[in-house]
Amino acid sequence: MAKPVTAVVKKQKDTGVWAGNLLGLAPSKTTGIKDVGTIPQYRRLLQMGFPLAGRPFKLADRLLFRLLSRDDDPKLLFEFKKMAAGDAHAESWARWVIREASCAALAEAGHIEDPRLRGSAHKVASAVSQFLRSPLSEKPFVKAGSKTILHPEAYPPSWYSVAMVAAMPSLQRERAGFTERLGTYLAQPAPKKSFWLHVGKKTFKPQHLLLGDPIEADGKGVAKDVPLALHYIELLARIGALHTAPVATKVLGRLLKDCDENGVWHPKGLRSLPKGTNRIAYHTFPLATETKTAESRQVDLTFRLALIAKHLGWQLEMV
Repeated sequence: MAKPVTAVVKKQKDTGVWAGNLLGLAPSKTTGIKDVGTIPQYRRLLQMGFPLAGRPFKLADRLLFRLLSRDDDPKLLFEFKKMAAGDAHAESWARWVIREASCAALAEAGHIEDPRLRGSAHKVASAVSQFLRSPLSEKPFVKAGSKTILHPEAYPPSWYSVAMVAAMPSLQRERAGFTERLGTYLAQPAPKKSFWLHVGKKTFKPQHLLLGDPIEADGKGVAKDVPLALHYIELLARIGALHTAPVATKVLGRLLKDCDENGVWHPKGLRSLPKGTNRIAYHTFPLATETKTAESRQVDLTFRLALIAKHLGWQLEMV
């Protein structure tokens, strides 16, 4: 196995769990997370092309399908166990987020016809659809003192629910109206002001929610966070909504402009791999190990652009 793949595989326990948590994207003293968690690592292995019949997926699949069930075992809350203790609302919220993320991972692994996943996916889609049809989609916030809080009844799209839909073409066909509304919503600019989420006794800034296009770019289409932009553009392409998103389209155009005649991303003065500020794209970028060669700085972005082009139905030629 390649070193990046081995680095992920060897961290998994026999329980199928990575680092004792589910959704952690980086070590955090605040949350007690020591390393990247199970679902991001699972999705990263998928992106690296690890065989689906391999042991890491077999171990993790058992856990992920259990997370989709109504099993109320407190151990299945993992890093949310302390927050949810004695608080029914916090527990319900935590299990919902866990199910969304599990749906995304299992869908990306190709389990899209499994009735357990399909049932959970439709529940997620229904909750998001209800939000998109409601007045809360236009006014999702309330004031709590000096803070702007997401309305407690709002269930906006998340990085997980959008990834789930993107990986399930059959669901997109079955719920074409919902998919179109979702794309339209994701194309609008995200709120510029930060907001908070109130869950149980905790108030925190959510990192997983999408209230519009999160890409920040200048007038020329240069994205502030290239890995995040690529991930979001790919999701929009997979649900057929990229053409409705002006910022995402402009950023893609800028990245393509930096490709040479062979389709290789080759911007002038490239000295290092683009770095992301948001860890949400951890599982997609970078996949290759950066070395001192210029090619190592180009391969990930070139691959991502080619993948986006494929999802858009563009003709690709091998050179």
